[in-house]
Amino acid sequence: MIQTTREGMVASVSTEALALLRLQFARQHYIRLPELLEPELVDFLQEQIDRGKFYERVHEGIESNKELCMAGNTAFGALLLLMNDEKLFELIQDVTQCERIRCFEGRVYRVIPGHGHHDSWHDDIGENRLVAMSINLSNVPYAGGSLQIRERASGEIIEVENAGIGDAVIFRLSPRLQHRITDVQGQAPKTAFAGWFRARPNFSALLKQQIEPERKVHAGGSSPQFLPGLNN
Repeated sequence: MIQTTREGMVASVSTEALALLRLQFARQHYIRLPELLEPELVDFLQEQIDRGKFYERVHEGIESNKELCMAGNTAFGALLLLMNDEKLFELIQDVTQCERIRCFEGRVYRVIPGHGHHDSWHDDIGENRLVAMSINLSNVPYAGGSLQIRERASGEIIEVENAGIGDAVIFRLSPRLQHRITDVQGQAPKTAFAGWFRARPNFSALLKQQIEPERKVHAGGSSPQFLPGLNN
């Protein structure tokens, strides 16, 4: 069992289970961790996310893309703290055979059908990123919104569903791979906490990087364009 509670990560994984996870990751470039977040924690996070403010964001260095990104709040702070857990780092290092992880950096994002939200193929290489992770925090099941992983050379695509609320997908970052999220369809939006395990900086330095933009905003700098009408 691998699960994160409000008190931190609880891990009880047999040697055989770890070996199977390593084999799965080596063969298919990803693993799924069901209920990485316990249901009670998910309920708390969803409540805080629904109170959050979202702004439209376009990621630089990627072809046409657009999503809603949540401004920092209680849910974001809790997720950032919980995912920067040494036990989780050790597990990911063991399963993926990556170098030492020093921090996890992520964001809460939302994509809403019919609002022009979409993604394009990219690899996320750079900034000492080692492995990626996405956790499903949607309130209700959604259609589409699948992770696709593509081999650059062959064009072969692996499609990964992550429909379980609180479930996580861990996937490989490599120059020979690209990934994207397919368009969300129907009526229900997709909400997720996604980001990267990084070799640098350490968590305390990452926190300073997160806090500095907020200080500039409070000092009179520009702030994101919030879209309160799209929060729910």
